[in-house]
Amino acid sequence: MQAQLDQVLVQVLERNPGEPEFHQAVREVFASLGPVLARHPQYVDAAVLERLCEPERQIVFRVPWVDDAGRVRINRGFRVQFSTTLGPSKGGLRFHPSVNLGIVKFLGFEQIFKNSLTGMPIGGGKGGSDFDPRGRSDAEVMRFCQSFMTELARHIGEYVDVPAGDIGVGGREIGYLFGQYKRMTGRYESGVLTGKGVSWGGSLVRTEATGYGAVLFAEEMLRTAGQSFDGQRVVVSGSGNVAIYAIQKAQQLGAHVVACSDSRGYVVDEKGIDLALVQQVKEVERGSLAAYAERRGGAARYVPGRRVWEVGGTVALPCATQNELDEADARALVASGLVAVSEGANMPTTPEAVQLFQDAGVLFGPGKAANAGGVATSALEMQQNASRDSWSFDYTEDRLAAIMRNIHDRCASTADEYGAPGNYVVGANIAGFLKVADAMLALGVV
Repeated sequence: MQAQLDQVLVQVLERNPGEPEFHQAVREVFASLGPVLARHPQYVDAAVLERLCEPERQIVFRVPWVDDAGRVRINRGFRVQFSTTLGPSKGGLRFHPSVNLGIVKFLGFEQIFKNSLTGMPIGGGKGGSDFDPRGRSDAEVMRFCQSFMTELARHIGEYVDVPAGDIGVGGREIGYLFGQYKRMTGRYESGVLTGKGVSWGGSLVRTEATGYGAVLFAEEMLRTAGQSFDGQRVVVSGSGNVAIYAIQKAQQLGAHVVACSDSRGYVVDEKGIDLALVQQVKEVERGSLAAYAERRGGAARYVPGRRVWEVGGTVALPCATQNELDEADARALVASGLVAVSEGANMPTTPEAVQLFQDAGVLFGPGKAANAGGVATSALEMQQNASRDSWSFDYTEDRLAAIMRNIHDRCASTADEYGAPGNYVVGANIAGFLKVADAMLALGVV
């Protein structure tokens, strides 16, 4: 069946030129599927792969807005509704200068399999804009979000496509987006967006869910090796929402978190990261981690222009962005005694680094499994919206923990079944694919 995989891959590359992140995501999934197609040739006959790699809809639009100086600005907006086979499209919105159609397609493609692994009835999608909210006033962010939603509103809905937050899109942005949707439609349709404020339709634990989930997945991997987080030396990339709550959960489980990073460098604190100070600097002041080191003093130091992985540790949690951990970083981490990697971001580890980790016997949790806690809790938010209900923090966290354990166990058992024990990449790709592929067969050619 390798010939069929190679043929489809060539078609994907030719039909989607200049989109390296999307190509990388497709290659990574295809690398696992040879044994699946050999066992289930009906997927080849029904062109499941070709259909999976072609989004159902790709929406690109202009976003005009006015800055505080009265100058008209123009950005580009995107929404890719990749698959609604299992349910409405579900995936975040990313506001960052690097956003383009290829990156949105890579994220949306990954989302298909991630959402499948959660066991929830949600399809895959993603969106965003090349708008940068950093340094913008609340009024500017509001005007941009209102313009963005003016176009997006006609393409989404609780039974069609349900966006959420991602990089650059937090509670502030979701609030402005939801407000504009409500204004345009005249409906309080809570289920059209997730990541909402708790007081107006949001879910407890949603803010923490992606970071918590990455740590919970790592905890399950460590358990298979007879270990736990207690006493582990942990290094985290990023200092945004995912990184902050990965740090929090790891510390709750007894880990010693010594480093985290931002776009300008990293801070290492051998006494252990002071999470409250990180939150003050990054979430309240929206400043640099250099300020953390200045206020913390003592063993803390800020290292500009360098990568956090050189600090070394036993557990690595990449929680920033795609391809942030390369082969050289992986070698340094393995040399420092690395035991496990759990991806809190989407595809943050390069293929060469993944292979190096696996060859070295490092437990490796891929993002489509390890960071599925965010979208899983978004689906729980949709449940609460649909039933006009609100759950407690403890109950929702218990649901999240159960989902992450189930994802881990599905990945592990599927890897065993297909002759790759301990390979969570293979297990996640195949388990996510099988559920979607079977549903596609059941629905016919649509």
